[in-house]
Amino acid sequence: MFLRELSASIDQIKGAGPAAVKTLAGIGVHDVAGLLCRYPRDWEDRSLVVPLRDFSRYPAVCTVVKVLAHDWFGAGRMRTLKVHVEDDTARAVLVCFNRPFLEKQLQVGNYYQLWGKFYYKYGEIQSTAFEIEALGEDYGEDQLIQHTIKKGNFGQILPVYSLTANLTQGLLRKLVRNALNQYGKYLEDELPLDIREREKLMPKADAVRAIHFPLTLAELESAKKTLIYEELFYLEIMVGKRALERNPSRISGTGQNREVSLANISGTREFSPLQKRLIERLPFELTPGQLSAVEEINLDMAGPYPMARLLQGDVGSGKTLVSFLAALWVADSGAQAAVMAPTELLARQHAENAARLLEPLGIRPAFLTGNIKAAGRNHLLKALAAGEIDIVVGTHALFSRDVAYKDLGLVVVDEQHRFGVVQRSAIMAKGDHPHLLMMSATPIPRTLALTVFGDLDVSIIRDLPPGRKTIKTHLAKQSSEQRVYDFVKKELASGRQAYFVYPLIEGDETKDLKDAQSMAERLGKEVFPGYPAALIHSKLDDEEKRKTMEAFRRGTIKILVATSVVEVGVDVPNASCMVIEHAERFGLSALHQLRGRVGRGTDQSYCFLVYSDELTEDGKKRLLVMLENSDGFIIAEEDLKLRGPGQIAGIEQSGYLNLGIADPVRDADTLVRARSDAFGILETDPGFLQPEHRMIDEVLRRAPPFSTVTL
Repeated sequence: MFLRELSASIDQIKGAGPAAVKTLAGIGVHDVAGLLCRYPRDWEDRSLVVPLRDFSRYPAVCTVVKVLAHDWFGAGRMRTLKVHVEDDTARAVLVCFNRPFLEKQLQVGNYYQLWGKFYYKYGEIQSTAFEIEALGEDYGEDQLIQHTIKKGNFGQILPVYSLTANLTQGLLRKLVRNALNQYGKYLEDELPLDIREREKLMPKADAVRAIHFPLTLAELESAKKTLIYEELFYLEIMVGKRALERNPSRISGTGQNREVSLANISGTREFSPLQKRLIERLPFELTPGQLSAVEEINLDMAGPYPMARLLQGDVGSGKTLVSFLAALWVADSGAQAAVMAPTELLARQHAENAARLLEPLGIRPAFLTGNIKAAGRNHLLKALAAGEIDIVVGTHALFSRDVAYKDLGLVVVDEQHRFGVVQRSAIMAKGDHPHLLMMSATPIPRTLALTVFGDLDVSIIRDLPPGRKTIKTHLAKQSSEQRVYDFVKKELASGRQAYFVYPLIEGDETKDLKDAQSMAERLGKEVFPGYPAALIHSKLDDEEKRKTMEAFRRGTIKILVATSVVEVGVDVPNASCMVIEHAERFGLSALHQLRGRVGRGTDQSYCFLVYSDELTEDGKKRLLVMLENSDGFIIAEEDLKLRGPGQIAGIEQSGYLNLGIADPVRDADTLVRARSDAFGILETDPGFLQPEHRMIDEVLRRAPPFSTVTL
């Protein structure tokens, strides 16, 4: 039921003054539920006595000390107080930067409880980050030895919250404690009883109290387990409800994505007439992965509900051809298809390939971007609205306000992570519940596929076209880059071409990094004289980028110097070398995408990852993932572990996965169980979870499933 108490405003909490209410509102906390769902980022165990002598064995010291003396160092505004203290094991110094008032508060000869992070410096044990509380003048040597006195913020496990301006740990702890005392009793269990018993979960009221103020570390772990499961369960409930709204047959008791095998299609491969004609005309055979993906897509589009499918495949696996075959299925039914790409370069390549492959079949393709002149654009828009265009390929222009379709039956979104939810929604709104096929060349790990794309069916192309050779990858220190240049020079002399990629467009005095602009000049004039070089980056206008890429594809430009803008680019089969400088500055998935720009032809290709001489061992281990793996799915899993879910697959742009405590990577096993439970419940009770409970609503408000489009 709806609990009115949990929606009480912050100013109803004891101790919450106008300033605190305003500050909390600035970070989106307006009521009790919002405050209680703002979980700690860490906890300090002040229940365990850690003497000064053990400062290096524990994260922090927690002990009782006697103040021995004061002294000062520095002069003027930099004059800083040092307080000398001791417990029964060692002596130490508290360095009181910007806290001269502690001279009066910490009286020589008195005893205090001390918590702090200590280190050894200048021949003594020191701390600059500490908290201290007085124990009173009657506290003596016998009690110092026993460590018996515990009061105030000591003798307990304390939460540590993320702070912002005008917020302190003390204020947040006080407000949360008061909120729990005033409203904690209203928290009710929301999960089904059988799930709570099987998972051994705590009562909700106990879990919320313990996540903030646990009595023991074991209780804290139980609270984490309870709230993590609950978050993931309700996240998957919402994912499942979206899937049900679009396709009631999507939910099954297993909670897994529906997988279609070849045997599901009456034991034969069912293609439409136009699909058969294209397959017969191809000078090569489709790979098993492509065939399987086409059949899964066909089965979806032949069903009673609109398709919503994610097509994953490594760089060069042939996803575009699969999308063209999907468009032909739609064209056979008299409807139109729109293929949307993130850049004009990529859209133009798709349009040219569509014209080459599909026009001989009688298909009428078109290319639409924002740069098309008014006269040509008006003619194209009239033809599109009249149904005289079967497949239109373009960029964001495909969902411009003046673009209308006669019968939009399929939307293909290439490199889907480069489009936001609103953009995908805009193109989908141009049709009457069209089929949706999203494509990604950045493999998405299973844990994210169950959350970010959990309401989609997933097709995966794991194989590459025959004849493709594995790209040989090499690591090189920056001090050894001349060897890389020498190797590239041999490839250029053999008639091949090369990419050079840099993290910056232009120089930055604050960063010791090479940039594309200056290196384009140096490579062309000093390193590879006689081999035409050109520069491409995001700040160039589209027409200049198009001309540059076209010249590189024709071979008149031998060296293309770029930023990561070429991560998604046109195919240049003659390019055999990819050199990525400052490789440690790129994510693993980005490195894998860039590496995939070469190896598009039959010749052996190479990728050189040039890294800083000062790179740490952990940084080198990270690059070794690229050296040892060519499978994009393995690389994506490692990238996910290293960078977290917010950076992968473009989900950071949508604010997705802003969960309170759960992590779909760390908690992958829990996620699978929660998904199975959620989908199992929805199978028998599709109306489960009316949005009535304030705490659940708070969790789901901060973590909406943004994978597909709400129309």
